[in-house]
Amino acid sequence: MGKRVLMAMSGGIDSTVGAMLLQEQGYELVGVTYRVYDQIAQGCLEKEKGCCSVNALFEAKNMARQLGFEHHILDIRKEFDALVIRNFIDEYLHGRTPNPCVLCNSTIKWGKLMDMADSLCCDYIATGHYARIGQENGRYFLRKGIDESKDQTYFLWSLTQENLARTIFPLGELTKPEVRRIALERGYEQLSRKSESQEICFIPNNDYRTFLNEKVENFTEKYGPGLFVDTSGKKLGEHKGFPNYTIGQRKGLGIALGHPMFVVSIDVEKNEVVLGTKEELQGKEFYIKEANLMKYPSLPPGFEVTAKIRYRNQGALASVYPEGKKFRVVFREGMDSITPGQSAVFYEGTDVVGGGIIRL
Repeated sequence: MGKRVLMAMSGGIDSTVGAMLLQEQGYELVGVTYRVYDQIAQGCLEKEKGCCSVNALFEAKNMARQLGFEHHILDIRKEFDALVIRNFIDEYLHGRTPNPCVLCNSTIKWGKLMDMADSLCCDYIATGHYARIGQENGRYFLRKGIDESKDQTYFLWSLTQENLARTIFPLGELTKPEVRRIALERGYEQLSRKSESQEICFIPNNDYRTFLNEKVENFTEKYGPGLFVDTSGKKLGEHKGFPNYTIGQRKGLGIALGHPMFVVSIDVEKNEVVLGTKEELQGKEFYIKEANLMKYPSLPPGFEVTAKIRYRNQGALASVYPEGKKFRVVFREGMDSITPGQSAVFYEGTDVVGGGIIRL
């Protein structure tokens, strides 16, 4: 095709197979891998893994060399710390549960990719995400990948029209087993068997509580202990500080009440964690802020969508009502664990209508 593409490479199977496919389609590739966080500096070299590790940098560079195209390492540790890690900490300290991958995609990855693509005279950018791009009526939007078990559109709702117009997702029409088979057929047996990490890249062992304790000065003294209360305000016991808990949590509360209880809300001002029954955990309505619409430039009141409020959530029917700069979302039936700080993404079939950050 004679087009030049900047390929974001993690060192893993998805981005590497994506690069192979684009080369076979006639694109000229330039590879780039982000250096966002030094796990070595955190004393966990032996447990280092994931898309942003130092090992991944060398694996990506080696794969680009084998495939025959130039590769760059982009050091964005300062920006990542200032934007993504700081936001992650601040959200927990305000009683919310953040999704750092969403913020990283829009502000760090695509932002830096676009700039670098321009500087290297690349027409497009590409990643190994399982997603597709649709175009109707002059607008670009995300469309779920063929493999819905791996679909990653939930994490990409904040991409702009400019981002989407220049993005290629070479794996969007493939399933994960097909991607592994492609790697094996092209002689990369070890790559075809490579596992993948679902953890947040800067949280060792997925233990965000230890991370907060290490990063926030006097964390325990400032944010704990406090009281567990029920939905009527009755005291139930003592907790270790509200940032240690998330909406919907049942295990690890450290309190025995004789029956299952869940975190249903967090009162930051009082340092209280409110516990309730499964029924009390359910809600039907919430607001989103920082909304980004994709498929349509605006939505009429009561626009019907399937709304997902967690990555592994199947989604449920809901109506969306624009209210100034916010959107009010009303589920047709009650939904468990509507969690402030998480993303809500709206779908029309397989198409992404838009999304935003949940606020109650």
